[in-house]
Amino acid sequence: MKFHVEARNIVKRFGPTTALHHAGIQIAAGETHALVGRNGAGKSTLVSILTGLQRPDAGEVTFAGERAPSLADRDAWRRRVACVYQKPTIIPALTVAENLFLNRQGRFVKWRELRARARDLLNTYEVDVDAEAPAGDLGVEQRQLVEIARALSFGATFIILDEPTARLDGPAIERLFTRMRALREQGVTMMYISHHLDEVYEICQRVTVFRDARHVTTRQVYGLPHDELVTAMTGEATAAYQAGEHTIGEKTVLQASGLSLRGRYTRVDLAVRAGEVVGLAGSAGSGKIGLAETLAGLRKADSGTVTVNGRRPRQGDVPAFLAAGLGVVPEDRHHEGFVPFLSVGENGTMPIMRKLGRYGLVSPGRRRTRTETLIRDLDIKTDGPEQPVGDLSGGNAQKVVFARALVDDPSALVVMNPTAGVDVKSKQALLGAVEDAAGRGAGVVLVSDELDDLRICDRVLVMFHGRVVKDVPRGWTDHELVAVMEGIQE
Repeated sequence: MKFHVEARNIVKRFGPTTALHHAGIQIAAGETHALVGRNGAGKSTLVSILTGLQRPDAGEVTFAGERAPSLADRDAWRRRVACVYQKPTIIPALTVAENLFLNRQGRFVKWRELRARARDLLNTYEVDVDAEAPAGDLGVEQRQLVEIARALSFGATFIILDEPTARLDGPAIERLFTRMRALREQGVTMMYISHHLDEVYEICQRVTVFRDARHVTTRQVYGLPHDELVTAMTGEATAAYQAGEHTIGEKTVLQASGLSLRGRYTRVDLAVRAGEVVGLAGSAGSGKIGLAETLAGLRKADSGTVTVNGRRPRQGDVPAFLAAGLGVVPEDRHHEGFVPFLSVGENGTMPIMRKLGRYGLVSPGRRRTRTETLIRDLDIKTDGPEQPVGDLSGGNAQKVVFARALVDDPSALVVMNPTAGVDVKSKQALLGAVEDAAGRGAGVVLVSDELDDLRICDRVLVMFHGRVVKDVPRGWTDHELVAVMEGIQE
């Protein structure tokens, strides 16, 4: 088999972390080749190496048998490979034509010629977009097709598509696949990265699996049993870890009815009872974060209702949700979770400042006493209540975010990716805080990309393309849950 792209024995380290360990991939000319693996498998690092953004510590990359150019020769890389990322890179304020030939117009721009070249390029790849339209007016699907056309205009015949369907609906995905099949017939080679294994079976000829920074297997897609592919991604199926049983009450403390948000999720219903921990799982484009942010008051749905303790706070109004008895641990702790130059005490007690004094004044003594309790309960490693949160480690900063969520003893809690970027000991403490809250009677929605986080849940709602497709009870294995998350088993 003649290979268009080869990466052999690639090693890449970032400090003590090995991102790729003698991993590689071989992509045949004219094929659409899938690269799959769980988060942290090494996929993104390989993409950065195949596109010339990173130099491997060891190993070799070749295109059509020739060694990859030096990292400094960006034009040579563009002639060999292009990547269409999940997040668009076009500039909204410029027209489609200007985006297609950005930095290639010449010293003096000939606008009529530029627009004509753009129309020819769009026609060549059957992209039905007005070359003179502002790029900011395009839909997600149109922007992706424009990016594909721009990538091909450099002369590259190898394209990496990184989660291209994450923000597309069903008909748009089918149209994208139609374009991909047409490009393949024109001789374009593609590497397709996706968390949706059903798409791999529909559009790809071969698939390579990475796990724990290593190449696990490369197989023909046709005839490959779904279970074998999932097992390659997760390792041998193991018995599920059994977290402590929770005492679940009769009262519903958090409820969603008919929630829909365009481009995020559709017609979602859920109910969380007192003392229950409900997980939300799914890939990056599943809609789980958008749903969690709506449940937390951070985002407003297009339709549907959210009820907290029998009350319906105004959606998108975080103070109203907090007043109704909800605590929130947001996904991005650095921008939404804390104010770095404020102290541990100021951050941790922010929701209850009105209770720490009179006439708009906060009693330093009351705040300090309450903060010391939070520091002790969550084992926050700090010099004291007055230390700025920005000076803490990632794990301890996240504990402060938890402290703020728990300080007013909420009856409902929404927690998003609580253990991202923290060490093992901090993970145990943070998940323990979730279980403690449930033990006190709080109903919890826990959203996480980490399967280990979800093991404390009484059940896990799996989302796929914006819909809840399965309610998985406690006792699942990695293999079982991943199969549903990847869309190959319902």
